Amino acid sequence: MSSLRIGVMGAGIIGREHIALVGASPDTRLTAIADVTESGRQLAEELGVTCYADYREMLDDAALDAVIVALPNALHRDAGLACIERGLPTLMEKPIADTLAAGLELAEASEAAGVPMLIGHHRRHSPDMVEARRTIRDGELGKLVAVNGMWLCRKHDAYFDQVWRRQVGGGPILINLIHEIDILRFLCGEIESVQAVTGAAARGFEVEDSFAVVIKFANGAIGSFTGSDAVPSPWMWDVASGQSPNFPHHPGSCYTIGGSRASLSVPGMDVWAHEEGGDWRQPLVRRRLQPPRTHCYPEQLAHFVAVIRGEAAPVIDAREGVMTLAATLAVSRAAAEGVRVQVSDMLTR
Repeated sequence: MSSLRIGVMGAGIIGREHIALVGASPDTRLTAIADVTESGRQLAEELGVTCYADYREMLDDAALDAVIVALPNALHRDAGLACIERGLPTLMEKPIADTLAAGLELAEASEAAGVPMLIGHHRRHSPDMVEARRTIRDGELGKLVAVNGMWLCRKHDAYFDQVWRRQVGGGPILINLIHEIDILRFLCGEIESVQAVTGAAARGFEVEDSFAVVIKFANGAIGSFTGSDAVPSPWMWDVASGQSPNFPHHPGSCYTIGGSRASLSVPGMDVWAHEEGGDWRQPLVRRRLQPPRTHCYPEQLAHFVAVIRGEAAPVIDAREGVMTLAATLAVSRAAAEGVRVQVSDMLTR
């Protein structure tokens, strides 16, 4: 089967990761890059492909089979619509768009045209998350009861040299929590409502550096999630899982998923349960799950290849991407207004 011709919009940090993955896969071939920077043009020259300053020109001239969009969030809507109009399957980096209205427009256009859009929430392709979802769906934990998660790290001081990262909207809720919200939806089901508080005492910036969220799932389970970008710790999925090429690996877990029969730690993958009929008076038995040793980024690209060829539906399509964005924005609103926010209300505002 011939390799698929891929165009990549954006040659920044994330775009370059996609470009390297496309070049390394036997199923794909980098055909063109769209980027307005000199560094993007130089990269294209090194790789022997054409660099277009206008992504629309790339879409019209480059004879592509599919497109990866790694542009700033505010450009996702227009770029995505341009791909859909040309019938090109698209891998859209997260979030789907900068606003819910723009995300909904992309979802409706994708569905109406029958052109698939895969949203780049890469953790859904990680073997620990795939195995955790299977364990939950197969009923091995029983009925979901309570969930807890942590995202604690200390970002380097130079990270905040860019002014927007010290201002409202540039903090960990909208930048980092969206990953956590998406994977909680993937594992535990739809989020019904959220409450949240934030803190800014650690760094003293206008934007939050820490947050705590209380979650009610549609299936009746409850959850909590705590995060901060000012706390050194191994309790961060990128570090605990070893899936990120950008962070050192410190094996451990940062999610605990509790059911009526057993509990599961992720990505440590320990299942804890009593013997049949047991309770807190009896010893617990630990069983370790053994997911395959694959990596989420190549797995995401392999899935996108299957989507392009019509062999699979996106594991997270545009509509699902909108729901993750809605739940994340609900957290931001809950923290700002000090109220419990129904996620469904975010879609009707």
